[in-house]
Amino acid sequence: MTTTPSLDERIQRFEYMATADPDNDMAHFSLGTAYLQAGRAAEAAASLEKCVSINADMSKAYQLAGQAMIDAGWEDKAAEILLKGYEVAGSKGDRMPQTAIAELLERIGRPIPELSAEARATAEAIESAGTFVCRRSGRPGNQLEDVPFRGPVGAWIRENISAETWHDWIGQGTKVINELRLDLSREEDQHVFDQQMYEFLGIDEETLATIRGGA
Repeated sequence: MTTTPSLDERIQRFEYMATADPDNDMAHFSLGTAYLQAGRAAEAAASLEKCVSINADMSKAYQLAGQAMIDAGWEDKAAEILLKGYEVAGSKGDRMPQTAIAELLERIGRPIPELSAEARATAEAIESAGTFVCRRSGRPGNQLEDVPFRGPVGAWIRENISAETWHDWIGQGTKVINELRLDLSREEDQHVFDQQMYEFLGIDEETLATIRGGA
């Protein structure tokens, strides 16, 4: 039987990874997401702010940072980062975070801004060029030639995650195995590895359920 790591165990692992590799945007993203799930809003906000300071293109991190700040009672600070995130998401054509950010702004009584001319132009250029945009990073890249592994999750990765981001995960996955001392012949360790992959690629539980439900 697979033993799912508890939230506290996940937080401990992500804290270790963020400390061991402070320039790893996804370590801070995963830690911030776990803090948010644990109701530790102030710590979540700090981790997610660190994430966007490293990778200013990650729309989802702005969304979750804003949510954490709202939960912490910092509405002015939340509005500031949400406005930045709205512009970033709009320029990348990243519609799901853009919509979620707009809803958060409405929740705290702030108007939804018009995208700048530069952001609109960037989004239009990406769309007209048919450029593949990575859903995880928000950056243009190359699509994977083949599915990385069998099954609906592998198919989703090929459709949504760039080859560049997948290559980054291969390097990160090696660190995960080494730092957490995983033995992938053990079902529990394989589960931990898979969870780390989902976190890195931005596959949350809702997305994962949708992927598997559509299989």
